[in-house]
Amino acid sequence: MSTKITPLGDNVLVKLSKPESKTASGIYIPDNASNEKPAEGEVTAIGDNKNIVVKKGQTVMFKKYGGEELKIDNEDYIIIKNSDIIAIVE
Repeated sequence: MSTKITPLGDNVLVKLSKPESKTASGIYIPDNASNEKPAEGEVTAIGDNKNIVVKKGQTVMFKKYGGEELKIDNEDYIIIKNSDIIAIVE
């Protein structure tokens, strides 16, 4: 069963990017060694506030320690405020 989440107000639902499992030189990083929380992901839904500038499908960078993390259908997501988005990645 697929769960649908629709953020309200100026909130944005972001699917978190998976951290790199290999360094640039080719060394593999085990899952337990990469404890850095990703601060990048794909916008999957936006709230109904007219001031939200991002669109569904865009990749964004956001403040590292904010929002509400959740797991939907075995995927990691975070609901953040529009003001916590610091960049659009192109």
